[in-house]
Amino acid sequence: MTIQEKIPGSAPQLTPVDYSVKFGEFIGIGPNGDLFVDGCDVQVLAEKFGTPLYIISENQLRYTYRAFRDAFRRHYPEVEILFANKSNNGLAIRHIMNQEGAGGDCFGAQEMYMALLAGTNARTLVLNGSNKQDEELEMAIANGLCINIDAMDELDRIVEIAERLDRDVDVGIRLKLDLEPLRERTGVSMHGPGTLKQQSDSTKWGMTREQTVEIVKRALGMPRIKLKETHFHLSRMSNDPNDFAVMAREMLTWSGYLRDNAGWTPPCIDIGGGWTFGKWYGTGPNSQLDDAKAPTAEDYARLCSAAIKEEAARLGLPLPKLRLEPGRALSGPAGVAVGRVGAVKVGASKKWVNLDLSTNHLSWAAVLDWYYHAVPVKNAGAEGSEVVDLVGPLCNSDEVGSHRKMPPLKRGDFVAFLDAGGYTESSAARYNAQLLPATVLVSGTHAEIITEREQLKDVAGRFRVPPRLLASSFTPKV
Repeated sequence: MTIQEKIPGSAPQLTPVDYSVKFGEFIGIGPNGDLFVDGCDVQVLAEKFGTPLYIISENQLRYTYRAFRDAFRRHYPEVEILFANKSNNGLAIRHIMNQEGAGGDCFGAQEMYMALLAGTNARTLVLNGSNKQDEELEMAIANGLCINIDAMDELDRIVEIAERLDRDVDVGIRLKLDLEPLRERTGVSMHGPGTLKQQSDSTKWGMTREQTVEIVKRALGMPRIKLKETHFHLSRMSNDPNDFAVMAREMLTWSGYLRDNAGWTPPCIDIGGGWTFGKWYGTGPNSQLDDAKAPTAEDYARLCSAAIKEEAARLGLPLPKLRLEPGRALSGPAGVAVGRVGAVKVGASKKWVNLDLSTNHLSWAAVLDWYYHAVPVKNAGAEGSEVVDLVGPLCNSDEVGSHRKMPPLKRGDFVAFLDAGGYTESSAARYNAQLLPATVLVSGTHAEIITEREQLKDVAGRFRVPPRLLASSFTPKV
């Protein structure tokens, strides 16, 4: 096996590692049989940095980004990738995305601040949100972000702040697409029950055709406002790229409607995210697992690009610039989450393997019934011989991996969950006052902490006890 060496800070060549068993281009089973991330033995990392632990492969993140970017650029003339910061909002991750040329999708002042703090080109950032606060709008306008409108009073608030700051503002509009062809299409329940169209209709997001026309007409008469794009996000309700092509086509249908009814043709469309990725061992929602047959970035690029081009030609529209916001599809494959085995408990009909890793750290396992493939860190290729429930220490059932076929595990062993680079650290919780894990970034044989492990003082320091309660608790009764 060739282990890629590189000097920290140098441009990576991104030559995939020749593992005996591959879980990704830079994650697999190493020469000693242990799980490796790039050139680092995960057993060594877990012993050194402790658990629970997130590990991110810098090279895998870069590799996946480039594959996604290049797939769309092969099929469409002008494409910009906006990394969905919410999927992994670590500062080091944002720096890596900056170096790769990615823009960013931001929700809230904090995500926007961290992207700006990392030096991201503000002109490549978009502020989304259904209830933007004045603080967010002011930060976006002062720094030159595009703001996607998602409320009828938002335009007036933007103009007021822009006048006060003496700034022009790039503005987009988030749409409430009709998606009639998806009326009977079913998939994953991401936004409540129902078909893809019913779920999309029921979400808080987007402006109707009539509302969009009104916003455009008003914005065209406002000197400070520069209309830039329309936006839609289908989300991971489906892993069929044809459903995304339906959405991409309708973005152009709305462009024609806006041209005819408001006198404006969007120069850019943002078709959001929700793109999936498949692995031979399975990943994603249990109800629609993404395996080796799952679509690739190439499939999405080919079908979405064709749909956009066909609808533009039918309506006599110029091809708009294309933006998209992949998050989990980029960050997910780059990460693993590691926990240490504690109590192993055998019942009458079931065996539980307790870990210090919980659904606080893999929240989608509980909230969205998400499957993260689990492997032992040591002797990672060992054949499973018993079915167990992998559980965490929380006061609920805390199943991070139910009904998993694993080799015998004992106290002190490490277990890794694959494809855990997206929506894990960024959505980690503190239920039962658990402390948030550390995150380690691996590049070649180099491993560096990019998120410090939380300490008790970080949690307890947020709390305050009113003096009257202190007096009642500690002052002796006379």
